[in-house]
Amino acid sequence: MVERAHKPSAISPSTAAPQPSVQSERDRIIATLPTGDSVEVLLYGATVVSWKSNGKENLWVSSAAKLDGSKPVRGGIPVVFPCFGPPPKDHATGKLPQHGFARNSKWEYMGKNSSESGKLASGGDDSVTMDFGLSAQQLSDESKQAWQYDFDLIYSVTLGKDGLQTMLRIHNKGKESFEFQTLLHTYFKIDDISKVQINGLGSINYIDKVLDASEQTQSDPTIRITGETDRVYKDIKQDTTSVLLDGKPRFDVIRDNLEDTVVWNPWIEKANSIGDFEPKDGYKNMVCVEAGAVN
Repeated sequence: MVERAHKPSAISPSTAAPQPSVQSERDRIIATLPTGDSVEVLLYGATVVSWKSNGKENLWVSSAAKLDGSKPVRGGIPVVFPCFGPPPKDHATGKLPQHGFARNSKWEYMGKNSSESGKLASGGDDSVTMDFGLSAQQLSDESKQAWQYDFDLIYSVTLGKDGLQTMLRIHNKGKESFEFQTLLHTYFKIDDISKVQINGLGSINYIDKVLDASEQTQSDPTIRITGETDRVYKDIKQDTTSVLLDGKPRFDVIRDNLEDTVVWNPWIEKANSIGDFEPKDGYKNMVCVEAGAVN
């Protein structure tokens, strides 16, 4: 069980306005604001699988995604920890699966809170925060054997009237230091990939995994997705990366204490090769813009 300094407190009652509701189901937690905006989080992987605002779904989830805890979810916001991608064989994470164990472990729901810190957590009927915990004791025997460190993770998901905030706190409880990578592998749902522009990464160096992991520089201030894209933008000073659709703002990804961003779209051939990526032309309706520390 994960311990934290600030225990969940009940949302302050108010006679002036309806309050957010949090519903606990067998395998997921669903929070809803009085406006109807909502967020849905699976306990498996603490994966956000739905975020709706103004009646519109903001996250893409494959129609073939497994939501039963049998494998990591294809879509939504998987939590990547403690490694990104296939780990180097000679590293401490070398025996772990791609993207680590956080996204395929069952997390503990620690409760709701209306007073946590954060830009969106204003309390009252405007926002609600849900906390999820994962400790070394909760890992599978296989993961414990592969990564023998003592740690706690607390993942806070705040639904507010102005957006969705996710915050991951990592606590090393052991005597040994450890290196880690972490990433929020966000799949945004969009209407038409040909009309998407991504701003805020101009002049940034990146690793292009499609071009043999060569280092490139983003010369154009605007990124357009016209083919398979798999890039790790490094050491970004600007804190906001914006996704525009047809020239109009759609999403702002705001980083705090995370200096890297991954931009990913599988396009035609890669989508066809991924077994749980459905529909196969789903690449036209999604783009991943992922805040993390993976460099």
